[in-house]
Amino acid sequence: MAVLAASRTVLLRSCAQATRQACPGVFSRCMASAASGELRKTRLYDFHIQNGAKMVPFAGYSMPLQYGNVGAVASHHHVRNSVGLFDVGHMVQSNFRGPTATAFLEWLTPSSLHSLAPYTSTLSVLLNERGGIIDDTVITKHAEDAYYVVTNAGRRDRDLAWFKDRLEEWNAGELARTRGKVEHEVLEDWGLLALQGPEAAQYLQGLTSFDLRQLTFGKCAFVPIEGFNLHVARGGYTGEDGFEISVPPSQTLDVAQLLSKPPVQLTGLGARDSLRLEAGMCLYGQDLDEDTTPVEAGLTWVIGKDRRESGGFIGAEGVRKHLKDGPPRRRVGMIVEGAPARQGAKIFAPSSQEQLGTVTSGIPSPTLGKNIAMAYVANGWHKKGTEVEVEVRNKLRKAVLTPMPFVSTRYYRG
Repeated sequence: MAVLAASRTVLLRSCAQATRQACPGVFSRCMASAASGELRKTRLYDFHIQNGAKMVPFAGYSMPLQYGNVGAVASHHHVRNSVGLFDVGHMVQSNFRGPTATAFLEWLTPSSLHSLAPYTSTLSVLLNERGGIIDDTVITKHAEDAYYVVTNAGRRDRDLAWFKDRLEEWNAGELARTRGKVEHEVLEDWGLLALQGPEAAQYLQGLTSFDLRQLTFGKCAFVPIEGFNLHVARGGYTGEDGFEISVPPSQTLDVAQLLSKPPVQLTGLGARDSLRLEAGMCLYGQDLDEDTTPVEAGLTWVIGKDRRESGGFIGAEGVRKHLKDGPPRRRVGMIVEGAPARQGAKIFAPSSQEQLGTVTSGIPSPTLGKNIAMAYVANGWHKKGTEVEVEVRNKLRKAVLTPMPFVSTRYYRG
């Protein structure tokens, strides 16, 4: 037991030191994972170790922070300029199937899935009864009766329990009894690989006869890759062109090896956090939570226009109230002078003790060479160009509200 306790202490110290420096945006998530119990492993754990990965706890998993002596900033630049490969197999992949699958998922989310074309994806949110965000999710429609859904690893227990309870309620209802029930399948231990960067398409095209120009941003297909038939979706979490590739457990290692040859560079959590923040993308648990509505979070666009009037989804009353009256606060981007503002930093009106809000994510941007941050501020103070002050290291520093993304996205739209 003493050895186990010592190992746990070393792990926590290692996580703290490495993650504070390379991945401050997920430091608290790392520490929570380390303290919460035994860590899960993706199918690529041994592959990461063999490639010199520095492993840290994240969202209940042991995940690579960086590889060898390549730091997070160097990896960040490589993805922006070339191509990197991320293991995102910790994410929860699910299938929902059944005659009423569209109606069921439109009850769970505010998205207009009935009008989504087959083999098209959309960002969406799972909402609680108050309209707060249980999780953000990517929903891919294969057909009216078949959907592929990806949710966050850190919300696994909450999401799966929510799906189970809502499915039981739905399948006992009149629509399911008359038109057919919905089934939920969790793709346990499946791999999920994100190939990201301006050279991602050229690299992947060299491995397939499928014309990847057919796949524009938000589209997906089953693609033959060197003998494997894999679900490939065009998109990602970096703001760059790229692909997210779902892989059966027995094939994950082989596919990872195929996708990790030069110029591809294996890339860890450190670069993933800075890339997503430059792209203005949220990290659940920091920038989103169950007390935040999609209107506050600047995600009104995920709410179908028809559904803003008709409702019919869990949490509709709270969301529609914010749509009508305006939310009490709004998610914003800002550039901060001097030292970077981290999660929890307080935001004040200039030359005033009036607190306007709080920073949720903040880093020195490797691409811009400036300190960027995401935050929530009181409604009315959210307009671009607004000057505020942020408390960093017990000192108030000037900041200017700036539109997101901080770095322009480069998605392939044809």
